[in-house]
Amino acid sequence: MTDTHPGLGRVVPEGDSEGTGVRLEFRRTYPDPVEEVWAVVTESDRSARWIGTWTGRPGVGSTVEFTMTGEDGAGPEPVRILECEPPRRLVVDWSVPGQPRWRVEVTLGPDETGGTGTSLRFVHRLAPGDDVKDVAAGWHYYLDRLAAALDGRPGPEWDDVVAELTQLYAR
Repeated sequence: MTDTHPGLGRVVPEGDSEGTGVRLEFRRTYPDPVEEVWAVVTESDRSARWIGTWTGRPGVGSTVEFTMTGEDGAGPEPVRILECEPPRRLVVDWSVPGQPRWRVEVTLGPDETGGTGTSLRFVHRLAPGDDVKDVAAGWHYYLDRLAAALDGRPGPEWDDVVAELTQLYAR
């Protein structure tokens, strides 16, 4: 199969006191300044364009209600903010129904390729037994939608890419 999707994530085994989990890690580069990428990631009205909206009072230690806009029938899910260092780093614990709590980290910095834009490092730590290929395909899809939101264009439709992405991550 030809890889038609740039920016594939890496699946890295990790050990912890409860067994061996994995870390999904994505690195993406955008031509936009760090502050612009931060705004699209953290401002509810702007994050709605690619992943979802949130309500509540943000701040380290607080919990906001997050609703995915790209998922049919998605309801609000509690997201606890563990770290927030604008415009560089955000770490949250996300409670997804039927799943162990998800630890998600977003780190932004200067373009690592030497350009004038922004490098994004996205990490999701999964618990043992989580379906890595489905979660990886999902985050890949949403990061593609983030790029589209930054460009001001529509993002991909889930049904158009999910099968191919799941196959790519099954390798």
